[in-house]
This record gives sequence, C-alpha cells and structure tokens, in this order.
Amino acid sequence: MEPVNGGSVQIQNGNESRKLPNFSQSVNMKYVKLGYHYLITNLFKLCLVPLMAVLITEISRLTPDDFHQIWLHLQYNLVAFILLSALAVFGTTVFVMTRPRSVYLVDYSCYLPQASLQVPYKKFMDHSALIEDFNESSLEFQRKILERSGLGEETYLPEGLHCVPPRTTMAAAREEAEQVMFGCLDKLFENTKVNPRDIGVLVVNCSLFNPTPSLSAMIVNKYKLRGNVKSFNLGGMGCSAGVISIDLAKDMLQVHRNTYAVVVSTENITQNWYFGNKKAMLIPNCLFRVGGTALLLSNKGSDRRRSKYKMVHTVRTHKGADEKAFNCVYQEQDDNSKTGVSLSKDLMAIAGEALKANITTLGPLVLPISEQILFFVTLVWKKVFNAKLKPYIPDFKLAFDHFCIHAGGRAVIDELEKNLQLSQTNVEASRMTLHRFGNTSSSSIWYELAYIEAKGRMKKGNRVWQIAFGSGFKCNSAVWVALHNVKPSVSSPWEHCIDRYPVKLDF
Repeated sequence: MEPVNGGSVQIQNGNESRKLPNFSQSVNMKYVKLGYHYLITNLFKLCLVPLMAVLITEISRLTPDDFHQIWLHLQYNLVAFILLSALAVFGTTVFVMTRPRSVYLVDYSCYLPQASLQVPYKKFMDHSALIEDFNESSLEFQRKILERSGLGEETYLPEGLHCVPPRTTMAAAREEAEQVMFGCLDKLFENTKVNPRDIGVLVVNCSLFNPTPSLSAMIVNKYKLRGNVKSFNLGGMGCSAGVISIDLAKDMLQVHRNTYAVVVSTENITQNWYFGNKKAMLIPNCLFRVGGTALLLSNKGSDRRRSKYKMVHTVRTHKGADEKAFNCVYQEQDDNSKTGVSLSKDLMAIAGEALKANITTLGPLVLPISEQILFFVTLVWKKVFNAKLKPYIPDFKLAFDHFCIHAGGRAVIDELEKNLQLSQTNVEASRMTLHRFGNTSSSSIWYELAYIEAKGRMKKGNRVWQIAFGSGFKCNSAVWVALHNVKPSVSSPWEHCIDRYPVKLDF
C-alpha cells in the first residue's frame, strides 16, 4: 500500500489496482470545518455570555440605596433625560418609517397544459421529418440533442406546432399566450381569494412574443383590473426575466403602500420555432417547451400569516458590455432568412463568468461570516504571497437549504452542480423539472420550487436560492425564506405525478 495524490491510498491485489479516499483525513477535515463554522457563527453569542454574567453579578450587588441614588441622579438631570428620550423616540420613528417594507409571496400558480399537447421523442421526430425545411443532417442533429437533453417524454408544445404543417400565425400565438397566462391567473385568484381589482401592480415578462396590445393589456382586459393599475410588459430579456420582474415588483411595492403585485412569467413558442438547418439555431427547438407562472406578492403586514415566503434579496448581474456575452444568445436570420435564436459555443463559459459576478455580490449578503473569512483570507494570501492556491469556493449549502437552478438544459445544471459543489439532492428539483416540463424559460424556477413543496421538503425558516440565466447576458438571483412548513398549492403541476419522481436519468 502506498500513498498517491489527493491524500488517497492505492491498494494493489494481484492484477487489481484501485484508489480509495483517505477517509480518516476527509472525516477529520469535515469536523474541523464544521467546528470552525460553528465557532465563528456563534462568536458574538459566546462573547456575550460572560459579559452578561458579569453584568448580572454587578447588578445583584446593588443595594436599595444604590438604586435610590440612581433615581435622584436622573431627577437632577431631568432635561438631559427628556432630550435623550425624545431623541430615542425620534430615531426609532425614522427607522420604522424608512426601513424597506417586507414583501411576501402569498402564493403562485404554474401552468399545466392538457395531456393532448405532450410531445414524446417519437412524435417530435416524426413531425420534424414531415416538415420539408429540415434536411437529414438537421434531423439527426435534433435527434441527438433530444436524447442528451435531459427532457422526458411528457413535455408540452403549443397546439399550433402539433399541426402538420405547423400553424404559426399571430392568432395561434395569441391563443398560446392566453391559455398559459389565464390558466395560471385563474388558479392563482381562486387559491388566494383575491379580487383582481385589488391588484395595484402588474408585471408581465415574455421574451420573444410582444404583440400590440401588450400581454399585460390582455390581462387587464380579461380580469378588468382597475384603471390606475401600474402595469409593465418586459420583452427580449431572456430566461432570467422572471427574477427581473420580481425585482421590479418589489421596488414598486416599496413605493405603493398596502397593495398587491402580480407577476406573470412565460415564453411563447408558436411563432419562434426555427424551420432552418443552422445547428446553433436548432438547439432551442429541442429544449424549449410550454410553461408559465403567476405570482401574488403583497406588502401588507396582515398577509404574513397566510403567505408562503418572505423575499430576502434580489441580485441582478448584467454582462452586456462584453461583446461575446452580448452575442452568445442572439435572435437572427440564417442565410435563408429563417428566423431563430442562435446559441454560441461560448455560452457555458460566459454563464460561468456571469455567475461569478452574481455570487460575488450575493455572497456577502447570505454567507455565514465563517465562509466569508475563509474566502477573504485565501484571496489575500494568494495576492500578497503570489501563492498558487485554488480560489476558495464558498459553501453555499451553509447559506441555503434549497436550490432552484434555471432548467435551461442538462449542461447548465451540470456546471452549477460542479462549480458550486452541490449534491445530487440539491439539483434534484432542477433535473426533474427539466425532465418533466423541459426548459420553460423564466418560469422554470417556479416549477422547481413547486417540486420541492410537493416532496414535503420546505420547512419553516428554510432559505431558497433561485438563480436564472438569460440573454444579454444576465445572471439574476432571488432569495426567499419560508414563513412556515409549506404545503403544495392546490392544482400544483406535480400533484398527479410527484410519486413517480425522482426518476433515474441515463445520459
């Protein structure tokens, strides 16, 4: 037996040779780190205990005469006492009036299309073969991408794309938008018992379909929202636009008191299917599927008891100043004037840079002080002594209990699992959402949260990190804390299939 790299040992038995980790070393280091984390996190409390003990001891030694002398001292300095009291009251009032209002997620609803819109692999390929625009090379490319995508046999495409030839008219696209948005909102209003006329803020995001009147106007018209509703329609912002919409709604709720905000996140596929043979533009055909979600946010203190979550942070990162980042997800026409969205080969590297910038901002807000100290010491040591150290990757599992990583594709989930050192359980919701619903764009992080709830894993005080990537190029994060043990909403998209998950994925 002889040591090998990484602190492992090599066992040789005849012709057999294999490596085993040095378990004693790894276990010892695990407990050293846990002990360090506990010590630093509770350092203030540990220092406070002896201080309180000394204070209590000193107070216990005071006699009634001592307390009488303190009272007389206050009487002789009555003016100063009143001024200090008034200053304390004024400071408390200013603090209460200027602090950010809490924003609560009362409930949300994810759209579940009808079963007739499901598109198994065979149906997808059969329909693609019937479309004369695709040559044999393109069909084979789509087949390989589909097999490696991580999508299952029950994802959905809009009704217009089930037709042969596909029906990609404006009317068909409007039908898709109405089915998704109204389907989500009907369930949301039914579950929350909120009157649509009580909505003060409406934010809708859809990247590739922006008709006139807008999608937000369609909602105002359908539900007869009041005339002074603050409505916004965000377009062209990619798969991370859901978090952007939440951030905008949060800002609006800081300004407008005692009201509700509705956020609708979706994507429209009907008019954005690519009927050409450029491989970089065929990938979205294989990944994107029908989906959408509607959220009800509130800044009313009275809604805290019935709300599922409280918003903690939103962090937005934009890398659009860099040309490669700006062009890596790009809608364009190919040489035959066929419109589609082209995905660059540099996409994952650019996503990694955007993620790095995002967590650099998010880390100090959420990570325990123990992780921040380790990161800072490693960084200083590397800079000052020019040491060849690997950058210390903070353990975000110490900051979050659940992770909702945008189900943009298998590669996206794989890279984040690797770079953030997450476990299979941490990324289970993302992988299963990709398998069951495909890439539903900005709404995918909500199908993932619904999965965690359906599994009964969301407990009071749990913190959730939603992270999404989008064209531009953007990386955006939202952090929530559960206000109680959260049960799945009525008509959850997982309620009829959760017992079948997780499924084993063979890649």
